[in-house]
Amino acid sequence: GNHSQGSFAYNFVVFLVLLLTLLFANFAEAVAEARGKAQADSLRKTREETPAKKIEIVGEIFMNEIHLVSSSQLKKGDYFLCEAGDIIPMDGEIIEGLATIDESAITGESAPVIREAGGDKSSVTGGTKVLSDKIKVKVTTEPGESFLDKMIALVEGASRQKTPNEIALTILLAGFTLVFIIVCTTLKPFGDYANTPITIAAFIALFVCLIPTTIGGLLSAIGIAGMDRALRANVITKSGRAVETAGDIDVLLLDKTGTITIGNRKATHFWPAEGVSEESFINSVVLASLADETPEGKSILELANADRSNYSTTDAQFIQFTAETRCSGINIDGRKIRKGATDSIKNIVEKSGNIFPNSIIEKTKEIASNGGTPLVVSENGKAMGVVELQDIIKPGIQERFERLRKMGVKTVMVTGDNPLTAKYIAEKAGVDDFIAEAKPEDKMNYIKKEQQSGKLVAMMGDGTNDAPALAQADVGVAMNSGTQAAKEAGNMVDLDNDPTKLIEIVEIGKQLLMTRGTLTTFSIANDVAKYFAIVPALFITSIPALQKLNIMHLHSPQSAILSAVIFNAIIIPMLIPLALKGVTYKPIGASGLLRRNLFIYGFGGILVPFIGIKLIDLLVALFV
Repeated sequence: GNHSQGSFAYNFVVFLVLLLTLLFANFAEAVAEARGKAQADSLRKTREETPAKKIEIVGEIFMNEIHLVSSSQLKKGDYFLCEAGDIIPMDGEIIEGLATIDESAITGESAPVIREAGGDKSSVTGGTKVLSDKIKVKVTTEPGESFLDKMIALVEGASRQKTPNEIALTILLAGFTLVFIIVCTTLKPFGDYANTPITIAAFIALFVCLIPTTIGGLLSAIGIAGMDRALRANVITKSGRAVETAGDIDVLLLDKTGTITIGNRKATHFWPAEGVSEESFINSVVLASLADETPEGKSILELANADRSNYSTTDAQFIQFTAETRCSGINIDGRKIRKGATDSIKNIVEKSGNIFPNSIIEKTKEIASNGGTPLVVSENGKAMGVVELQDIIKPGIQERFERLRKMGVKTVMVTGDNPLTAKYIAEKAGVDDFIAEAKPEDKMNYIKKEQQSGKLVAMMGDGTNDAPALAQADVGVAMNSGTQAAKEAGNMVDLDNDPTKLIEIVEIGKQLLMTRGTLTTFSIANDVAKYFAIVPALFITSIPALQKLNIMHLHSPQSAILSAVIFNAIIIPMLIPLALKGVTYKPIGASGLLRRNLFIYGFGGILVPFIGIKLIDLLVALFV
């Protein structure tokens, strides 16, 4: 080969390798985005135009007329009918009826789900299929703004913005770049003084090798891969920032029902008050539960062996349960029956001028201390007795909380139960704290209190009453089956409606932060190693004293630069799989992780370039 440092062939090879470096850096982002594009294409198939049975409405009255229109013609506030076999044309809230729906096109989950009017499972998504029964639905979104449209935009990275951590890291890398610019510019006078002229090609090559190109090229790929991992866990994130924030979470608010316990509280025992016959107590309980569609209400009728059809409720007035009153009931034939939380019923009894029996207070405490939930029943202002409800703690939940504790995350259980039941379940499940008898505003206040002390808070919710707290939380995960308000307030949507998913989201966030941290450590250690590889080799001939630093004994200054440039180019595609897959996360605490990272990726980051550049130099020496 031509030994002139300024030869055309040598400069051309350096140019080609630098061009490859640039291509590889962009290739990492392109690979990550290609995954998203493929997912977006499969979602688009679900969004194709579908016929809709639009219900005509005059004022507040539904007409019997139904018009067949295209899904794109439906506007927010319109009503449509869906029967078995129909594809739901637009996102909406069920206002009448109940149906089994196949949501596999959106969630990938083959098991059908039940959606019904009222409550927190009234939301339906356009593109899903009705399998049985029929429902009347009110459209909740404008065309082009449906859940699927938003999902496609998110998957395609339309709202991919730099997160605060990425911005901070970019500033750090810019600082390093500035340092290396100063290093490179001082080499020119140093080279002239040492009578070792350095060519432009060598300057550019040296500069590209020293600036942190590795992490620079992988940075956005790591972020996109984090959103992609969340998507594969069936979680739609509204921005990369949400996934990253999940990794920094300090406090996790979890609803007791469905997250910590299985959520199907069942009536297990009727306890009549003193002087009340079991028969009359059961009669009151059954009447109060006739309109109660909750699992608890249905289980009361099962325990009493009661059949709804045997009861005439023509003139009855049903009282719905609300978070404020914390009781429900019925007014029928001059009887005012209420069932609900102990303090609510105690309030009703005492307001009626009656005494609330001590025996009932004792019984509710006994039920609560055994992890059950007491439902107290009153009729015409007189205490009738207590219904005992029991729930089961989910298997394996203790281990998951222990894992979170090792990550430094505090878990808080939120429940409407009384403090005794809450304490029993909190201890059994292994959560760090609990909020008992929680009203919607209590969640909000707790989140604000934690945030004021500098903590980041995550929570999950599905009801409209959860919306303010979901919006306030740093990470708010809404259930896909939840109400439209909840989905809009949160910054993530869980397609599986799995309350324990929040724990997985925190792990995905931690993995994203750890992957970025390890690759940054590796990249900077790489730069330090490359500096010690190249600079001594450049000046070794004119300054023999640098021989002590020339630990790699590279063939010549030209081969040193070329080897470093080639190594710099090939290390990026070699790290792409790690950037996309993520570094394996182990919950061992922040200081333990830092030590582990510095040892593996810091030490490895120094060692790998030394070995890599030396091996490439041996090959290059054959040609240069």
